[in-house]
Amino acid sequence: MTESVLSLPDKEYMLPGNRTCAGCSLGIAYRHILKALGESTIVTVPASCLTVLHGMYPITSVNIPCMNVTFPSTAAAAAGLVAGLKAIGKKGITVVGFAGDGGTHDIGIQALSGAAERNTDFIYICYDNEAYMNTGGQRSSSTPLGATTTTTPVLGKAQHQKDMPAIMAAHRVPYVATASSSYPLDLYEKVKKARDIMGTRFLYISTPCPPGWLFPPKDTVKIGRLAVETGMVVLYEIENGGFRLTGASERLAAKGSLRPVREYIELQGRFRHITKDQIEELQRWVDSRWEEYLARQTPRPPDYSTLQN
Repeated sequence: MTESVLSLPDKEYMLPGNRTCAGCSLGIAYRHILKALGESTIVTVPASCLTVLHGMYPITSVNIPCMNVTFPSTAAAAAGLVAGLKAIGKKGITVVGFAGDGGTHDIGIQALSGAAERNTDFIYICYDNEAYMNTGGQRSSSTPLGATTTTTPVLGKAQHQKDMPAIMAAHRVPYVATASSSYPLDLYEKVKKARDIMGTRFLYISTPCPPGWLFPPKDTVKIGRLAVETGMVVLYEIENGGFRLTGASERLAAKGSLRPVREYIELQGRFRHITKDQIEELQRWVDSRWEEYLARQTPRPPDYSTLQN
């Protein structure tokens, strides 16, 4: 069933007030993720913007159990929680590892890969603001080509982004999906689906960052939607190997065209030093990847039966 704003659960797990930056898209995403997961959930979080959102003990802005761990330990801690709950006979609790791109693409990939190889029964969610935003905006392997960061201050990053969802799909886990905070209903449906699947489930979420990407806080949703409309972010899911575009990306495929990448990058100060050659290279990269995705589409797979953890 496709959800609407009116059919979402009324209960809120994010309490009023938190310490995120103005216009932070993580709050939009996290609110809908928690609605999809429900109260029988434990999250584990490394040093990250989400740690800031949750708040410092004994004050928190989130009404679910959370375990804070070291930067590389998110997946290892989640795996430990799964094992501990099993040992004491606790059932029906969803364990979620939740980290940024630095804690996933870079520092945390070893533990995540190990858990995925074992098909450990938890959800791992990466929210991607495309740099180490909580520690000053340093370059990560998810930073796009040409973007300025505090460690690539003049020429911008010289490489394309690491394709973390593809890496996770190569582990042959049962469910991999991408989403955007600017399309929260698509995100909600994917998290709800992931909740009821057993094994390792991986979700990637694009979360635009006003202070890091250098755009006005009022434009957060606009920038996130432009990322999808230009193909810089593509919404899809892979269920048991079957690939399909979803939501806005599925509609763009039916329409037959994407907006130029230039329309997306010209609204962000982090691309102030990008060259004409880099823009053209970025457009070629987007176009090539988009064609690959169109060629990969498979018929919509059957819905999973609800499986209790």
